[in-house]
Amino acid sequence: MPEILVHTTAGQARVVMRRGTQDTELPPLWLRARSPDPTQRDTVTGQRLMNPHLLPDDLYLLDARFENELVHLSFSDGFAGHFDPTELLQGTVLTTGCPAARPWRADLQPLPVYLWADLQDEAVLFRALRDFIERGFLLVNETPTQADSILHIAQRFGHVRTTNFGSFFEVYSRPDSTDLAYRPVALGPHTDNPYRTPVPGIQILQCLQNETSGGLSTLVDSLAVAEQLRAEDPEGFALLSRIPVRFEYRDATTHLVSVKPMIELDGEGQMTGVHYSPRLDDIPLMSLEDTRRYHAARKRLGTLFEDPQYELRFRLNSGEMMMFDNNRVLHGRTSFDPSEGHRQLQGCYVDRDGPRSEYLVLQRKFG
Repeated sequence: MPEILVHTTAGQARVVMRRGTQDTELPPLWLRARSPDPTQRDTVTGQRLMNPHLLPDDLYLLDARFENELVHLSFSDGFAGHFDPTELLQGTVLTTGCPAARPWRADLQPLPVYLWADLQDEAVLFRALRDFIERGFLLVNETPTQADSILHIAQRFGHVRTTNFGSFFEVYSRPDSTDLAYRPVALGPHTDNPYRTPVPGIQILQCLQNETSGGLSTLVDSLAVAEQLRAEDPEGFALLSRIPVRFEYRDATTHLVSVKPMIELDGEGQMTGVHYSPRLDDIPLMSLEDTRRYHAARKRLGTLFEDPQYELRFRLNSGEMMMFDNNRVLHGRTSFDPSEGHRQLQGCYVDRDGPRSEYLVLQRKFG
């Protein structure tokens, strides 16, 4: 276990974190900004009352000592206060507090399936949110199927995001629709609305009625696919995470354009998902060689997305729904024949941070 140690000699003080045989000095600027003192940080909100960006560049420690299991530090700008060693150790790790993503393939077992009634229990909801954060999707059965039930369902997980399609939208065959999602054609794995900034983070699709033999739903984990691509072609992976792509959608009342790389990385350089929709993307003008190199990586990525070993395929029946991270998990469907009967889904979007916030709140209770 790591521990906090202090050293003071000849008017100079140091605070170090010892992990095994390695010592890491904690900079005075880093320490000063973490003061929990009521003069420095509001005791209710936890927000700072001082601006650490304005601290002296040459700030240093005058004294460091343990007092009753707390560390008392004195700084060259005149401030002195107590610090909790446990909180300092926690601050050395950049983490959201949520579980890490766990990539999956088509053989994933068990699937994260829950009953809507069970999710009214906070302990069950906590487990479901953990599954969602780790796997990027949930399947929920026996949901209510009234006209706007999906909004009530969505509010269990976060805040509904309204778009030009409304607070929720209906998915069924419409011959004159402005989007192929409303035609009976097959839809390959894709990201919804990559032309938006930001892209809708979470999508919920709920089945109200399905009388067709086709129209099977599909899900693919982009993290698992990207692991394979990076192993085969690290340079190609880097290109897809760096080269910008233009996505566009327009109809009579809406014109949306966004430019972003196909592979999405977070601030630490870790992959979080993709912006992938062959129906909507345009690559920038590049040299012949660069275009071919980029296309080769994109083609391999698309081939892997279509590979059955990565694809979950299942039928949604009335009252069944899937909720998935739209940045991470691609969705699609097989074609269907409208003459067999009616197939109708409802969909809506939820902000990506909603389930994570709810998870962290419930974590205080269930640990």
